[in-house]
Amino acid sequence: MGCMMANVGDRLHVHGHTVGEVDHEGEIVEVHGHDGTPPYLVRFDDGHESLVFPGPDATVERTP
Repeated sequence: MGCMMANVGDRLHVHGHTVGEVDHEGEIVEVHGHDGTPPYLVRFDDGHESLVFPGPDATVERTP
């Protein structure tokens, strides 16, 4: 499996990994890694922002 890559404006989906845990989604507002690699500053849909080092439970939805 390759390294995760993203651009500002892409959507990050962090999938819940326990029963009853909801998924978290947000917009990537800053990319701090080299050439689109993590960490990412993400503005989640609930309004909070967090620096995220996505794990295997996360996917990136690329924006056109």
